[in-house]
Amino acid sequence: MLFAKRLSFMVRAGAPLIDGLSIMQKQARTRGSRAIYNQLIKDVENGQYLHTSLGRTKRLFGDFGISVIRVGEMSGTLSENLAYLAEELEKRTALRKKVLGALLYPAFITVATLGVSTLLTAYIFPKIMPIFQSLNVDLPLTTRVLIAVSVYLHSYGLYTLFALIVGGIGAAVLYQRTEGFRYVVDRTLLALPIAGTLIRSYNMTNFARMLGILLKSGMTSIEALEVIVGGTVNRVYRADYRRIGELVLHGKRISTHLEAHSRYYPPTLAHMIAIGETTGNLPETLLTLADMYEKEVDDLTRNLSSLIEPILMIVMGVLVGLIAVSVITPIYGITQHLSPR
Repeated sequence: MLFAKRLSFMVRAGAPLIDGLSIMQKQARTRGSRAIYNQLIKDVENGQYLHTSLGRTKRLFGDFGISVIRVGEMSGTLSENLAYLAEELEKRTALRKKVLGALLYPAFITVATLGVSTLLTAYIFPKIMPIFQSLNVDLPLTTRVLIAVSVYLHSYGLYTLFALIVGGIGAAVLYQRTEGFRYVVDRTLLALPIAGTLIRSYNMTNFARMLGILLKSGMTSIEALEVIVGGTVNRVYRADYRRIGELVLHGKRISTHLEAHSRYYPPTLAHMIAIGETTGNLPETLLTLADMYEKEVDDLTRNLSSLIEPILMIVMGVLVGLIAVSVITPIYGITQHLSPR
């Protein structure tokens, strides 16, 4: 983002591309950054395009950024395209921070609930469990279940924790390296009640903004969709964007596919894109849609805590309440049968 923004300022001010890169190279703080700038300067001095040199470090700059810069160099609008790119990356970063920030509180409450329940079951309850076991009385079902869970955690708790950690690491590695598993996980997340809505709105924002900027930069729909595929994280939408590209290649409209897959694309998106395709004003329509869905994500993230907090409090209350009832009920029953001397 900073690379695109600074280079846009320098090119717009009339500085040669090599001079702009040299200034940024002097301001680089890390050895790795200086090495990348040295390579960019060397390639440009040898007559290569900037986007060609950036393609060597595609992992850092991404398909989307390189494509926008390529179109800018080919069309003579490099400074404008760099400004578009910087603005898009800035909005995408802010959007990602909003989503992660909104999910932080529910995750903290969930971990706290599980931690308190495990602490009560594994460490507090075993201290009074011998009293129940020494009495020849019928214990309630909840108490018997709690005793079984407590015995299991006391005997196999560390093994279970180790297995969960190994399983989590294995699932993370599998998610990163296996496309099929990643597709299943992404599809499952889309089916969740609240998280699915948030993920859909987030992907609609990125899809509309990237497609709008790329079309406005001078790309064709097919080229833009190829770039969007590389810049999309969710595997369900990535696979669907490939299908849209194939349909467009055969002369179909984007809106036709969106209307037929309302599970992943809201009707408003399909209708507005259809209007943009008909009027020839598709880039501006897409950017308007991007702003609209970004506001929707903003509202969802702002209200996410209010939506989830009552559910989490109920779950936490039920778990802790069951443990308390499991402990108090047999004690109450025993005291009721005690006869005064």
